[in-house]
Amino acid sequence: MKILAIDTATEACSAALYIDGVITEQFQVAPREHTQLILNMIEILLEQSELKVGQLDALAFGRGPGSFTGVRIATGIIQGLAFASDLPVVPVSTLAALAQQAYDNHQHEHVLATIDARMGEIYWACYVKDENNIMGLSSEECVTSAESVVLTGDLSKSWCGTGSGWSTYKEALTSITGDQITDIYGDELPHSSSIVKLAADAFKRGEAVNASQALPVYLRNDVAKKKGEQSKNN
Repeated sequence: MKILAIDTATEACSAALYIDGVITEQFQVAPREHTQLILNMIEILLEQSELKVGQLDALAFGRGPGSFTGVRIATGIIQGLAFASDLPVVPVSTLAALAQQAYDNHQHEHVLATIDARMGEIYWACYVKDENNIMGLSSEECVTSAESVVLTGDLSKSWCGTGSGWSTYKEALTSITGDQITDIYGDELPHSSSIVKLAADAFKRGEAVNASQALPVYLRNDVAKKKGEQSKNN
């Protein structure tokens, strides 16, 4: 199996290539330079592996939540490559990537993943490791104030917090979660190496979509839409 993944949803810009379980990655923290960096990262990975895009089995990308502009960059690039090469696409949550990193790098099986959403809010979700060592959702992905976060899962276990939401709103999140959170990794950013690992698992389960269905997830737009629908119904 050969899958190429990219992510530009946060300050980090990265691309990763999965070839039969072996992952190589290009990664750089470079705010506002994603469009200049990402295509070169893709080219480097493919050249190193002596592959062309058309020889891949699928493409993947960090579908958000995150920066609106950053998520759109990754979506547009992957859609373009997928249409040109007639490849399926696996959209992967950037929050899930953070949770997977917490397990792969620190062996945490219960994770509260967060990304600073600005405007006094965070993107967040709870994840728990499954029998295949893949982090799966145990809550909805949300955008709320830090004070509105709720741990969802087995509260008899120790949890970790990861992502930029913890860096910005550590005091508020700690007041909510108390002693349940034993470790915090506030400087973590999503990596394409985690996205491509999650994509490979999803691809095996038949969860790839065609390019036209490879859509970004902003969450904040979803919340506004739901509120608008509620107003119409009242």
